[in-house]
Amino acid sequence: MDLVNSMTPLKLTQFFIFFSIFFQIKVESETPKQFLKGFKANPDPQISNFQPLLTDSTGNYSLSFLRMDENQLNLAIIHVKSFETIWVANLTRLAKWADPTELHFNGSLVLSDSRSGVFWSTYTDGDRVWLSNTSNLQVQKVDNGVTSPSVLWQSFDFPSNTLVENQNFTSAMTLVSSNGLYSMRLGFDFFGLYFKGESGLGSGSDTGRIYWRHKALEAKADVMEDQGHIYVVLKSNGFLGMYQNESVPVDIESFNSFQQPVSGVRRIRIEPDGNLKGYFWDGSSWVLDYQAIKETCELPSPCGAYGLCHPGKGCSCLDNSTNYSIGGCSPPNSGEPRDLCGATYDLDHKRYKGLSRNGVELSNTELMDYKHMVSFEECQSACEGNCTCWGAVYTNTSGFCYILNYPIQSLVGVRDESKMGFFKMREGVGKDKRGVGFGVGVGLLCGAILVLGGVIGLGYYRYMKRKRERGVSGYVDDDGVVVGPYKDLGNASFRSIELIER
Repeated sequence: MDLVNSMTPLKLTQFFIFFSIFFQIKVESETPKQFLKGFKANPDPQISNFQPLLTDSTGNYSLSFLRMDENQLNLAIIHVKSFETIWVANLTRLAKWADPTELHFNGSLVLSDSRSGVFWSTYTDGDRVWLSNTSNLQVQKVDNGVTSPSVLWQSFDFPSNTLVENQNFTSAMTLVSSNGLYSMRLGFDFFGLYFKGESGLGSGSDTGRIYWRHKALEAKADVMEDQGHIYVVLKSNGFLGMYQNESVPVDIESFNSFQQPVSGVRRIRIEPDGNLKGYFWDGSSWVLDYQAIKETCELPSPCGAYGLCHPGKGCSCLDNSTNYSIGGCSPPNSGEPRDLCGATYDLDHKRYKGLSRNGVELSNTELMDYKHMVSFEECQSACEGNCTCWGAVYTNTSGFCYILNYPIQSLVGVRDESKMGFFKMREGVGKDKRGVGFGVGVGLLCGAILVLGGVIGLGYYRYMKRKRERGVSGYVDDDGVVVGPYKDLGNASFRSIELIER
């Protein structure tokens, strides 16, 4: 640590570049370029991050055991120079970073252990496992007399949160953020970003609700209903191309480096905040080259549940009595039902408290259904009488009423007071955290007083009991002076002698 602290920024950068090159050479020299039948590997308990198992011909990518949550693992493809995860296997559950866990190839590439069974498998009958220099992991069948092996399974058909250059993204695929909240999917003539939220509650479909969409402009070619599904490809020229066939794109979503040559590979990733971002490798780091959502307040939940995002300023809470913190404005889920419906639901026995606020709007109204109503009161009433409604946002100038059939996430704060919202909040949501902390503190203080009183009472009881058992533990002399117990007589006599001598 002292060595690193004593380095200048230039020397520190050179050190990390040297370390990356050294690590890459070490990985390339010590890991195989293919798996054949009979291959087996177990996690090494001495490794703290990832354990390389298979590398491509250039040494840029490695199939590895990736350590998760200290004592668990997943199977992943790593970009060696940056340690970035490009792909992870979709396990039924995370395996343990311990000896029983094993990756083996017997025609299928299988991750399992003898106690828990199979975590993941390709379910193939292949001859070898190979990793391409584009990070595509393949199980291949090698037929005698055939120069090119046939591909039985490939990781490019099962992306996780990342697409790399020249990788097709089809309607059968989904990109999912590492936290599982956000996804990217294809529609008939668009690709969109979806928020799964609380298990897709109120979204109307398993895909979740859409919060961003890029529709094909169809400038050079039209999307035809009888020509099959569209697909998306990240091109080396710096754009996401939307195609229905392999000839002319129906749309181009350009990056900052569009039509400009770059030194390294490209990739896009759906981030944990719900944004879709594009990068290219410049030899030492990933350079941000594209953002689907440009403004923070346009993200699906930048300030968390019941949060209010102020453009260029930060976050607050919909309820003014609540202080915003990094944890957001809503307390952790207490295990209560996530909907507001119930057998006893009616307006006289609400399972929520209502909150009205001016100067709020939704960030993606162009993707939402609305009803035309003459007043905010009518819009609010429509939500209050519906147990599947969590809130409503109304624009006075247009009369548009947006009904929110999902748990409230972040809204955007605006100066226009004619934009109003009504929101249902469970008991506890929106309480001032300082008030909660004060209540907890008072409770603890009262508890401590009770405990102290009990201890004093018990001590007094024991003292009186001993007094009764011993008889007189002290006496009053003729002058009315109290004489203490025997063990104090020595000290008392000594003090009496001192007084007499004085």
